[in-house]
Amino acid sequence: MKTRIISLFYFLSGILFLILGNKGPFPLAFIAKALIIPLLMILFLTKCRSGLSSSHRFIFAGLFFSWAGDVALEFSHVNGNMFIFGLVCFLLAHVMYFTVFITTPGENVILSKRVYFLIPVLLYGAGLIYYLYDDLADMRIPVIIYAVVILSMLAGAINRLRKVTSKSFYIVLSGAILFVISDSAIAINKFSHSFEYSSMVIMSTYVIAQYLIVTGFINQFSDN
Repeated sequence: MKTRIISLFYFLSGILFLILGNKGPFPLAFIAKALIIPLLMILFLTKCRSGLSSSHRFIFAGLFFSWAGDVALEFSHVNGNMFIFGLVCFLLAHVMYFTVFITTPGENVILSKRVYFLIPVLLYGAGLIYYLYDDLADMRIPVIIYAVVILSMLAGAINRLRKVTSKSFYIVLSGAILFVISDSAIAINKFSHSFEYSSMVIMSTYVIAQYLIVTGFINQFSDN
């Protein structure tokens, strides 16, 4: 019951921010966004009753860097450097998630028997960079590095195949895919062209992605 209540408040905070957006009164919109990830942290800690392993700590660190990135992006319209700081924070979050995914005990399937699973990931990344390339200017190298990291995170999620239960695998994989979609939408909206309902696409996929990654990771242990 406790976790359901926390989950409810988590999604309500996300919905409230979507409703308020950048047009909402400060600091209400800011608070709504700043509460999203901390609520997921509470949910995560509530579920980790048997203690925190190194992988649990990496997930928690990923959530912390995500929260820092959320806060930084809210100030990016005031200070352009905050966008770069936010980008670095999210990059570190993806590094944390990648570390957890790739170090999950078991055979690394995509690095041995099923390398072809990486083809859609590589094609998507190449297509996104190709689409954005001429618009990136001075941000070309940072964005390419970021794309490599987030796609590595997705590859790491795919690499959990056969290491965990099917339920945990598909929940986390769905979250990783949605995270890539969210960050892709940010890149397109920021560097190529802004599109209608961009904030709704970015935040809805982001909120669901984080929830799926965390709950899928928790499920990895509860199903064993």
